[in-house]
Amino acid sequence: MSLFYVLNGPNLNLLGQRQPEIYGRETMADVEANCRKVAEAAGHEILFAQSNREYELIDWIHEARGKAAGIVINPGAFTHTSVAILDALNTFEAPVIEVHISNIHKREVFRHHSYVSTRAEGVIAGLGVEGYEAALRHLIGRLSR
Repeated sequence: MSLFYVLNGPNLNLLGQRQPEIYGRETMADVEANCRKVAEAAGHEILFAQSNREYELIDWIHEARGKAAGIVINPGAFTHTSVAILDALNTFEAPVIEVHISNIHKREVFRHHSYVSTRAEGVIAGLGVEGYEAALRHLIGRLSR
């Protein structure tokens, strides 16, 4: 059994309420339940967390070192601003998958750049909350390859 971290950045605590025309109506609780189902069906577990604070995301990434088989991260707005999160991810030796609920490339120009993408093995954007499940399935599949 392996452990995967699923980390979420600012404003994702309002998922389902904030701009549902962009982010949909599912909540963070729904996303967590779906991720748990995917992981448990494959015999794994997840640590699921969300914070509006950059330092908490960094602390969780540090905690994952030597402990987690991979990280799925939706850094929210920190995607476009946080060299600190990038630096933390660069200390993590297992795979990282970056997830965005909306297609950041169809949105404002400032959202097109991601610091996290330079570290991520893959990026999933625009699949809604199903992107989290796809990211976990990919990481789980890597274990059996």
